[in-house]
Amino acid sequence: MLPALLPIRQAGDLSPWVIPMTLSPLNYSRAKHPRGLAKLASLALFAIAIAASLPLHAVNSDRPVKQRVAPTYPELAKRMRICGVVKVAATVAPDGSVSATKTVSGNRMLSDAAEQAVHKWKFASASEESTVEVEINFALAQ
Repeated sequence: MLPALLPIRQAGDLSPWVIPMTLSPLNYSRAKHPRGLAKLASLALFAIAIAASLPLHAVNSDRPVKQRVAPTYPELAKRMRICGVVKVAATVAPDGSVSATKTVSGNRMLSDAAEQAVHKWKFASASEESTVEVEINFALAQ
């Protein structure tokens, strides 16, 4: 019997775990693999591609920003040298003020500061409430 290795992952773990599996030296082609694994993998890739191409929600970016407020860089994130882009979805009232914010993506250590900054922004007036997606870039000075 020759050992073979199959990678497996546990929930929430990004590193592959490896467990030993034995194969008969005469029957490598008849190893016990599910026949539908290839179909399942191709279906999963197709579903991921479709999901990635769809927008998360309707975004109206016709509202120009009148006043921006820069975010304050969190002190702990500075010390840990964390940087990156945080996407924030802001609900803008008809008068141009931001009524609600929600982080769409980005580092959680930076998201609170990004939401607080976007909540202070002022947009152009419009006839109805709208949702605008904003990207805040946190970069450390070199």
